This record gives sequence, C-alpha cells and structure tokens, in this order.
Amino acid sequence: MLVTAGPSNLAPYIGRFAPSPTGPLHFGSLVTAVASYLDAKSANGQWFVRMEDLDPPREVVGAKKLIVDQLKTHGLVSDQPILYQSARLSFYEDRLQSLEAAAKIYRCSCARSTYDNIYPGRCRAAEIPQTAPHAIRFRTSQPVIKHLDLLQGFKAWRYGQDYGDFVVKRKDGLHAYQLAVVADDIDQNITRIVRGADLFDSTPAQTELYAAFATRYPETLHIPLVLGQDGEKLSKQSRAPTLSGQSPQTNLNEALKFLNQSPVQSPDPAEILRQATLNWQPSRISPSWGRIWPSKDLMLD
Repeated sequence: MLVTAGPSNLAPYIGRFAPSPTGPLHFGSLVTAVASYLDAKSANGQWFVRMEDLDPPREVVGAKKLIVDQLKTHGLVSDQPILYQSARLSFYEDRLQSLEAAAKIYRCSCARSTYDNIYPGRCRAAEIPQTAPHAIRFRTSQPVIKHLDLLQGFKAWRYGQDYGDFVVKRKDGLHAYQLAVVADDIDQNITRIVRGADLFDSTPAQTELYAAFATRYPETLHIPLVLGQDGEKLSKQSRAPTLSGQSPQTNLNEALKFLNQSPVQSPDPAEILRQATLNWQPSRISPSWGRIWPSKDLMLD
C-alpha cells in the first residue's frame, strides 16, 4: 500500500496552470487558472503556465497564442517563460529510458476495444517485438494507493478495480499525458497541483511515476468542474463558449463567485487578482465534483 504525501511546508510554493491547445479558454478553464494562481500567490509562491501541446492531431491552429492572450487579458501572467511540451520530446524520451532501465515499463499490443476501463495486464509477460505495433505501459506495483486531497478529502484506489497498468507512450509514438505531466511537474519543482476534480483519478498513475522517479507526490487541490446546463463538464471538445476579453473584470468576478470567494469591485484585472489573493480561502470552495453555473453575466464570444 502506498500513501501519498505532500512536500514539506518549508518548500517554496510553485504552482502551475497547464492548458491544452485544443481550443480557446472557456469559463471552466478560467476558474482553474484563477484558483491555481490565487493559491500560489496567497502563499507568496510562483505560478507557471505550461502548454500541454503533445497531441498535434487534436491541436487547433492558433490556439496556443489565443490562450496566452486570453490569460494576459485577465491579468494571469506566468512568472517564468511558458513551457511548451512539444519542445521537450527528448526530455520525455530520456525519462522513458530511465523507466526502461529500472524495468518499470513493457510493450503492449492490446487494442483498447479488447478490455474495459481498467487494463488487465495481459502483456506484462509477453514478448512483443519492437518492430510490431505497440504502446508502452508502466508496470504498476502498488495494490492500494491512498491520498488526502486538500479539498476532496481522503480517497483510496485499488489495483485492478480502480486503476491498472497505464500507457506512457502511445502506439502512434506520442508520449502520453501521464508521463509528460509528471516529468514536467518534477522538473519544475511543482509543490501543489491545483486542477479540476475530473483529474483526481489520475492520482494513482502519477503517484506511481513519482515513486519511480524517487520524488514525493505534491499536495493536490482538486476544484469542482464548471458544468453546463445539461450537467456535462464544459470542455473544448463539447464546444463550450469561448471566453471573451471584452470584460475581464466581469469574468474574474464570476470565477471568484464560482469558487465561493468574495468578488472585487474594480475595473482593473490586476487589482482584482491582488485583492482576491489577499482574501483567498480555499476552504470555502465546495468539495463537489462539479456545479452548474447559470450566470448570465459572463462575457463569452
């Protein structure tokens, strides 16, 4: 059994917001960006923006620049130059090779259609030729993983029931999300991960990778998702309305209200964020998976 633990309270706070350029930011994206920013700044920490552009077939032309512009319009500027995952392929390959040297990964030729949600480990002992089509999976070792999230509370996952061996490099040769995000979080010394509750179940895979890289898993704060009127998560794939830059102060205050924080009456996004940082109380956020947000005040394109 592996119980995850966050970093020492003495470690300098470093947080991040990591959008994918599959489309422009929507209101749900802004909520996550604001929460991660305020949590970092309220601890006198740094806040980084990382562009998770590892999936060219899903990338929308021009989305990377648009996302950066949207963040800047709302006063959200990275404390370091933006990291683009597409420029770090050799770094991920190096991390993959270190896992191979430690016998932590194996080739897998199974089609996704041949099993349910949890991969049953069929190829663990198989001899898959390197020339045959295959993905690369991480050899999960922990039967139970437990984690205490700062908002969602305690949760335990069981191998074979809640998680299994997961892909770190896809059949199409692209490095998988779990490998890249953990490699980058470790490399950037991220001390607390603030993100949507839909990613809470990534904890087992990422915990395993952190252990494989001999690094402690950070603290996490999984915030509720913004749901549309149909009860589904707002997403770029569902064509959620694009966040407008016409009235960033309105959008920021809507994000604060969604997070159950006090709105700030100012026309200046920087001043709103400054005051919101001083007033930030993550304990006031509802620990739900998601909430419908019907406000008509949002500025959307």
